Amino acid sequence: MGKLLIIVGLILIVVGIFTYIIGRFTPLGRLPGDIVIKRERFVLYFPLMTCLIISAALSLIFFVISKLTK
Repeated sequence: MGKLLIIVGLILIVVGIFTYIIGRFTPLGRLPGDIVIKRERFVLYFPLMTCLIISAALSLIFFVISKLTK
């Protein structure tokens, strides 16, 4: 169980670093369709389009992986 937690932690660190680096060069998080509501003392930000793109990309990746493993 300990090894699994270490591996998952390392994977999360790598994904976090990758997301941080890619975020500087791509407009993810600032796409048309991302909802931003600014009021006095309140900001609501919901990256709807970004979530849809990431979901589609992950679905495609997992689909390809599942076809390759059969």
